[in-house]
Order: sequence, then structure tokens, then C-alpha cells
Amino acid sequence: MEKFKSERVVAVFKKWGEGFLFGMFCVLLFTGKVFAFGGGQPTPEGAEAPNMLVTMFPFILMFVILYLLIIRPQQKKQKDHQRMVDELKKGDRVVTSGGVHGTITGIKEQEGILVVQVAKEVQIEVSRGSISRVDERKAKK
Repeated sequence: MEKFKSERVVAVFKKWGEGFLFGMFCVLLFTGKVFAFGGGQPTPEGAEAPNMLVTMFPFILMFVILYLLIIRPQQKKQKDHQRMVDELKKGDRVVTSGGVHGTITGIKEQEGILVVQVAKEVQIEVSRGSISRVDERKAKK
């Protein structure tokens, strides 16, 4: 049951996440200005100015939220893709970023190029970085 809830939260965030982040940004920006200007009230004589940490708290909170919701997942995705590209071997069925399906028949390590067979006796050379995913189906012999 717990996994189902987290999947729903992720799905909702993917759908509404950017709007949520923009809304949080606006709220935190406004809150920061309110703290910075003393809530719109003039400070009485002898009163201390707001603490700098209190003034910067909304911005710090906004950065933490952005890091946790955007930057960190993107870094993880990039690491996973790099690991997948590094583990490519002869015989793997792959899909390029252009949507070309094929089987790796050769690897040129020096240039970072893969030779991919897309049809019988038709081979193309593609860059390692252009591989978007490995197709789990078995390669046709």
C-alpha cells in the first residue's frame, strides 16, 4: 500500500510539479520581502532589525526544495544513463535518441563509436552518447 501512495505522489508531482515550484518560489519571494521590510511596519525607535538568518530563511528553503525535487533526480538520471552507456557490449539491442532500433555489431573504443546493424546487411555508426536505452528483447540472429 505504501508503494502505491508514493507512486501516486510522484505521478501528481510530474503533472503539477513545475507549477508547484513556481508557486513556492513566489510565496517564498514574497515572504522574504515581508521579513526584509519588517512586515510593512516601520520599526519603532530602539527596536532591532530582523536577524539576517530569518531574512534569508525563505531563500535557503527554496534552494533546498529545488535541489531535492529537480537537481538531485536529474543527476541520478544522468549517472544511470552514463552507466548504461559504459556497459554496452556487442549483441545488445539498442534504441538511439533518434528512434533507430538496432543491434550492436562492433565497438570502436578509440572514437567512442558503435556499429549498429539496423537491417540485414545494413550497418550504421553512431556515437555512444546517442544511445537512449537498451532494448531488453533478445537480439535476432
